[in-house]
Amino acid sequence: MQGSTGLGLDRRSFLRLSGLAGAGWLTPVGEILARQAEGRREPANSIILLWLAGGPSQLETFDPHPDSKIAGGTKAIRTASEVIRLADGYGQLAEVMDKVSVVRSLISKEGDHERGTYLMKTGYRPDPTVEHPSIGAICCHELPGGGTEIPRHISILPGQWPARGGFLGGQYDAFQLGDPSGTLPDVASKVVAGRDARRVADLDIVEKSFARGRHDRVGATLHRATLDRARTMMTSDQLKAFDLAREPSSVRHEYGESPFGRACLAARRLTEVGVRCVEVTLSGWDSHVNNHQIHKDRAAELDPAFAALIRDLARRGTLDRTIVLCGGEFGRTPNINPFGGRDHWPLGYSLAVAGGGLKGGLAIGETDPEGKKDPARPASIADIHATVLTTLGITPGKENISPVGRPIKLSEGKVIGELMV
Repeated sequence: MQGSTGLGLDRRSFLRLSGLAGAGWLTPVGEILARQAEGRREPANSIILLWLAGGPSQLETFDPHPDSKIAGGTKAIRTASEVIRLADGYGQLAEVMDKVSVVRSLISKEGDHERGTYLMKTGYRPDPTVEHPSIGAICCHELPGGGTEIPRHISILPGQWPARGGFLGGQYDAFQLGDPSGTLPDVASKVVAGRDARRVADLDIVEKSFARGRHDRVGATLHRATLDRARTMMTSDQLKAFDLAREPSSVRHEYGESPFGRACLAARRLTEVGVRCVEVTLSGWDSHVNNHQIHKDRAAELDPAFAALIRDLARRGTLDRTIVLCGGEFGRTPNINPFGGRDHWPLGYSLAVAGGGLKGGLAIGETDPEGKKDPARPASIADIHATVLTTLGITPGKENISPVGRPIKLSEGKVIGELMV
């Protein structure tokens, strides 16, 4: 029987036996049992986006062309994948590339930092009539919240344009914080417990008085809901996920002694307590001048942190449930300018993807070693979004209605079939 397991059940048989064959839905528990009966993998439940702000060069990261004119002297190293070579400087990441795939043929029409960032994070080009939600906001909107008491969408070391909720609402904006080595701001009361309780009680009296006759207006501000969530967060045991001191020193060292390394470790801890999307930013990739030195310096932070994140998730058994993406808003030109830099290039650049049950060790697409021809097997940013959403168990073609009544799909892309198991 197609799709059956050792239990001799497929999904249809399971539904019939459970008396739900006529239902158009399953409870979460029922869906899990149906997946088990069908032998299907559970969908991923979180995303970690390693955001390389400024536009990294594909030639000095995930798509080197050594011994070619466009390389400008950049060397390549072998990896754990027979089909992937990385730029020199990524020795640790090379060891785990059997778990990481690279899409090398991304095509975009956006060569501006702000517009390119918007496209990469939302899957849509900027449109003055609507603000699209980022993929992290969509993830939080579409997937159940469970018992998570802290923000489910978080941006660590945020850049100039952190992920937003768009037309889904400000409650889906990423919660922003800095270097995890510091104390978490604004989560502890500045007065003793008794006085704090009296303040809350007094505020409740004032708010109820103000709300009389203004129910709809007060509700639209989300003030009460926001306050309640904040109070719950302040007393939540899940705040310990931000405390990296709870990790063994060997693990902290593995990620690297940098804000970015600490942020990647925090991202792993946060997804374990139910955070749906963590965006970790490593800035400084805008290499119009002195491209090679800039990428060497950035690689010293990215390489240990990215590799440690993959190893750590794998040994904890959570890599299949966590999608890891790594890339920026566009790539860099094949030619080197008179200042030793590379300029903006949206016509064939790279994104690394791992986890979530997606296939590792693949190189999808190919760029021209002379930098003149269009990439083979081109992929759009929307295709990346459709693939990620599908891996999360979310239907990319589902439509949400914008505030002006316009139906908008979660993604207009096509799933990259090569990545799917």
